[in-house]
Amino acid sequence: MVPAAVLFEPLPIKAVGAELRAARFPAAPDVPYRGVCVLLNGQTEFIEKYFEVIDELRGRGFAVATMDWRGQGGSTRMTNDSRKSFVGDFSEYDEDLDTLMNWIVRPMLADGKKPVALAHSMGAHNLLRALSRQPGAFTAGVLSAPMIAVSFRGQREFLVRAVTAFQMWRGRRADWVWGMEARDPHRVSFATQLATSDPQRFERTQMLLREQPDLRLAGATWSWLAAALRSMDWLKQPGRPESITTPLLLMGGGKDRICITQEIKAFAARLPAGEYLDIPDGEHELMMDRNVIRAQFWAGFDAFMARHRG
Repeated sequence: MVPAAVLFEPLPIKAVGAELRAARFPAAPDVPYRGVCVLLNGQTEFIEKYFEVIDELRGRGFAVATMDWRGQGGSTRMTNDSRKSFVGDFSEYDEDLDTLMNWIVRPMLADGKKPVALAHSMGAHNLLRALSRQPGAFTAGVLSAPMIAVSFRGQREFLVRAVTAFQMWRGRRADWVWGMEARDPHRVSFATQLATSDPQRFERTQMLLREQPDLRLAGATWSWLAAALRSMDWLKQPGRPESITTPLLLMGGGKDRICITQEIKAFAARLPAGEYLDIPDGEHELMMDRNVIRAQFWAGFDAFMARHRG
């Protein structure tokens, strides 16, 4: 199988308000074809970070469609400082996903089957938004550490919300959330990062960012944080999870320091066709963690897809 790193050819697609960088990859030729998997990465991430995952999906018989969300990776950046994560409202991410589906995914569905999804963190959150809006868009989905609720790292939630609202009122929408500038990947070490327990995979991502510094993203602006808080509140409203009927497997890491694993488990229990898998030693990036963690992730993925995609 020719690896994804060799096959990668960026495909520019036009969304309202941004140009997105997308890509598609064929399934491995020597395994039974199982359809299309839409791979949605998390905040600050980019396509190249997922080459290993893409090849693992291809080896399982899936063609893969993926993209960089607006404001990150190789897609249009939304502020003058390209390190800042900015969005006015998460409905803009809805537009990004709709654009990927229309331009890239639907032309790949020659067999008439609906796609499946594999999504991480913010990408998983945006997938849940899409499934609430378009219940039949996917056959099934696996969500890694979905952004249901985030850790405020020792700060009281009411205080974070109050400060965010005050900064928005002051017109500081495009300013860094306090401390985020220090999260520039060029300034973060393995000892200070919060996402993985695997030093080799962490260093692989750092190497990509050293080679292509324009891909890096440090952290959130007040506008992004305000939009994220609104969207998380919206997603947990009474009746919202209950309306998502697509079969979903949600996975949470017992050592996740970014998203709150207990909130993920509680959300999964509200889904009509939801399942939850706990990976006790997993950190936030389950697909970028140590091999023993990744083995549990892929075992859960394979068992779930065997039931829902053959």
